[in-house]
Amino acid sequence: MIRYNVISALSLVAAMALPAAAAPDRTSITAAQVAAAISAAAMVVSPEQVTLLTEVVSKSNSPTLTIQSIESWGSHRIKVRLGCADQEECLPFYVAVHFDNESGVQTAVAHSDEPSTANSRTSQSSQTFVVRAGSRAILLIDGGHVHVRLNVVCLENGAAGQRIRVECKDPKQTYIAKVVNGGVLRGSL
Repeated sequence: MIRYNVISALSLVAAMALPAAAAPDRTSITAAQVAAAISAAAMVVSPEQVTLLTEVVSKSNSPTLTIQSIESWGSHRIKVRLGCADQEECLPFYVAVHFDNESGVQTAVAHSDEPSTANSRTSQSSQTFVVRAGSRAILLIDGGHVHVRLNVVCLENGAAGQRIRVECKDPKQTYIAKVVNGGVLRGSL
């Protein structure tokens, strides 16, 4: 009995010591794929800024990745939770995104239904801002059977339809939200 337990323990230790590798029918998700998914959602990110916190694998070579949440994670970085659009392709996972500048997250061109409300750095001066940096607003987050209402402070100026960064003070977290009007922003889970 003791011999069996020792052999079992040694086998377990040996199995844990072996490096984890993707199964033969799985493909590793890369920092470039993650950066492309984040950039398509709301912020410009390069693969060099993305750190995968663990090896992540998918059933397909090019899965469609979706952002599930974004939150501040210390100074100059955020933690992003991603998953595959088809939940059977991969498990949800986290990545760290690092920023060198003081302002942190840079907002990219917003993906909105109306092309006339899409933002860009060059056309911001011609738009009428309905929220200003430092102003208070209500962030409405809807997802599935969950409806959340948060008091937030806008971190950027924003026009209707534009995506901006906002911050909730308790607990201190940063979100990307779409401006609806002067006091209401929308987000998703």
